[in-house]
Amino acid sequence: MNTTSLLTSAHPHVLDFVQLVLRVWIGGLLFAHGYAKMTKNGKIAGTAGWFASIGMKPGLLNAYAASLAEMSCGLLLIAGFLTTLASAGAIAVMLVALWTVHRKNGFFIFNANGGGVEFVATIAVASLVLGTIGAGSWSLDHRLNLLHWDLGRNLLVTSVVGVGAAVLQLLAFYRPAKQ
Repeated sequence: MNTTSLLTSAHPHVLDFVQLVLRVWIGGLLFAHGYAKMTKNGKIAGTAGWFASIGMKPGLLNAYAASLAEMSCGLLLIAGFLTTLASAGAIAVMLVALWTVHRKNGFFIFNANGGGVEFVATIAVASLVLGTIGAGSWSLDHRLNLLHWDLGRNLLVTSVVGVGAAVLQLLAFYRPAKQ
């Protein structure tokens, strides 16, 4: 008997609870970041200017895309609805942020150059885990009998769609200034 079977047979709702906690935390975090892009520090126009300054052009289109992706993926994760695809969307946004902003700053978020990759990489990894293991029984996916693939297929879809979407966005819109 594997560890998951042992855990769920002895405590049938432990895994569901942990999946719920992870979904709500990551989903809430994503939603808050997307919402902040729309409403804080110059609102969407300020975010658009910043996106253009880091090479994501046109800035307004990419600011809306990032904001709406974070908010919608966040809400989908909280609800446990289309979890594999919502996780892939979260991975895509985090990988674009990692490549365009954070990679040049090293690993740690608190280093002197500004935020390193640790935060966005952690969100991407947590999203990969959620997309792979699924939303659990306490979710709309379970209630509506959606996306009940095996773990291997979940991992494949989450990673390929997430990485693929990030690469496509970078190829289409990333135009950093020549140095």
